[in-house]
Amino acid sequence: MKKYTVWAIGMLLLICTLPAISWVSAKKSQLQFFNSAKDSAAVKVTANYSNTQIFDQYVNSAYEKIGLAARDLDAAVFKKALIGYYNLKKTNLISPERQILTIIDFNLKSTQKRLWIVDLASNKVLFNTLVAHGRGSGGDMATSFSNLANSHQSSLGFYITSETYFGKHGLSMKLEGMDKGFNTNARDRAVVVHGADYVSQSFIDKTGRLGRSHGCPALPAELTKTIINTIKGQTCMFINGPGNDYTSNYLDQEIAVSNFVSSGNTVQASI
Repeated sequence: MKKYTVWAIGMLLLICTLPAISWVSAKKSQLQFFNSAKDSAAVKVTANYSNTQIFDQYVNSAYEKIGLAARDLDAAVFKKALIGYYNLKKTNLISPERQILTIIDFNLKSTQKRLWIVDLASNKVLFNTLVAHGRGSGGDMATSFSNLANSHQSSLGFYITSETYFGKHGLSMKLEGMDKGFNTNARDRAVVVHGADYVSQSFIDKTGRLGRSHGCPALPAELTKTIINTIKGQTCMFINGPGNDYTSNYLDQEIAVSNFVSSGNTVQASI
């Protein structure tokens, strides 16, 4: 009698469980179908976009994901920096392994955190800090820029980070200026990345502005070693400013778009 009772209970449980298993299986199949259809539609929508539109979508998406608006980096400056970055990638002058982009915007006051170091691979801001301009460029605001020796002015444009050395400011890093007529004398002028005590909040509190360099993008002393080790060795740096006469061969958007797309980058549109 007990044998038949156990058998009956087992059959009853099986009958009750089958509909649930069937329902879960059906929902899983529906979900797989929906995701497949969604991916196909996204690819189809992306295929209808021009390469320029795909690049613009990428720039806007990266700007939002990285959270650069909250860190006061102007979207137009970020786009210029990315265009230069992808132009330089085309020349193989920057490291293909490290997608690090340093941006300095001298449109901002010296009291503001106007240097950003972005990891484009992980969409993260690695550093956002103070940076000094040259004493010949102005007081709290940098308004004048030069490529000339002994001008003590900052130089606008695209740079490639180079080798490190130990000098009077401790660990420092040389820069290769890439924009002819604007920053190509950087190495001869000893325009380098170094730390300085006058790049600090305490200096701002005393004087109302940062101290100034001889044209170098000087950093807070306590961050210098970490920042240099992060960006050294052929990464891209872009220094932006209010100079209306600044032009660059590396701001060719067509080349940037071509290199971006040829690298296999795509942006899927939502449906």
